[in-house]
Amino acid sequence: MPGFSFSISRVATVIEYRQFRNSDPPHLVRLWHECGLGRGAALGISCDEFDEVVIAQPYFDPAGVIVACRDGVPVGFVHAGFGVNEQQTWLSTDEGVICVVMVHPNERNFGVGRELVLRAENYLRRAGSIRIYAGQSDGRDSFYGGLYGGSQSAGFLESDPAAAPFFAKLGYVPCERHLVFQRALIAGAADPVGIRLVNVRRNTRLASIGQEPKSWWWQTRHGRLDAMQLALTLKTGGGALARVSVVGLDRYINSWNARAIGLTGLYVGEANRQKGYGQTLLVEVCRRVRDDLVQVAEAHAPATDSAAIAVLESSGFSPIDAGVVYQLTAR
Repeated sequence: MPGFSFSISRVATVIEYRQFRNSDPPHLVRLWHECGLGRGAALGISCDEFDEVVIAQPYFDPAGVIVACRDGVPVGFVHAGFGVNEQQTWLSTDEGVICVVMVHPNERNFGVGRELVLRAENYLRRAGSIRIYAGQSDGRDSFYGGLYGGSQSAGFLESDPAAAPFFAKLGYVPCERHLVFQRALIAGAADPVGIRLVNVRRNTRLASIGQEPKSWWWQTRHGRLDAMQLALTLKTGGGALARVSVVGLDRYINSWNARAIGLTGLYVGEANRQKGYGQTLLVEVCRRVRDDLVQVAEAHAPATDSAAIAVLESSGFSPIDAGVVYQLTAR
């Protein structure tokens, strides 16, 4: 994410570092728009939207947001959070995360970003974090869902070239990489074709199904977004052969100049794999949302998950970005 700074001393500079105050959200939203966060950030967001997915979270801790101020005016901030426990019933402070760090362009290259991250690390250590990461991903994505990363959190995106050198200087090394795929849903564009795809479509249908009981962790994040679950079922009846969640991404209209949806949680039962059900489901979902004037579909896949990548590519998706999660090593 842009807004990173390097440790170069500035003469006669007075920067105050303090924790979050209730009067800060307008300033943090201003910084969000002024820092040039790249294609992965939702632009034009309001304070209410920022509050909904950040401040209003039940585990939001003001001490985890550290604000850098010059003459009382915020010029940068860092937000540190935590992962979830194994039961997904509350946070696990064993794993701390630098969720976001940004510095106003006029204040970069003077050590502000470095100082913010160091202070965030101290906050995480005091809370008991054994491992510290930079960049959110599944299980460590407590904030900013629907505001950064697109359909889901994927670390810091490679479309921001400043992230990698910044964290490398601070002793962080890449530990996860996630590919970001998109498909343009242009009216009249040809969908993927193939004999297996035709045969599967002949015997199946797309159905809307109720969300299965979700954990507290899911409710606090995805539950705040406009989401529904679609499944591929046999026309003769029976359970879902494959299912996927569709998440509205209308907050990205100003960033991408298009209405978009995200596809997350694609699941095909083990007995139904390698039969074209996953591909058919994604193709049919894209057809349906295109009729609703959606212009872009996005999905993510871990760079190590060759099966998920193959399904996305066979369904007409192409990689357009990647996100990296970094882990702090001993300094």
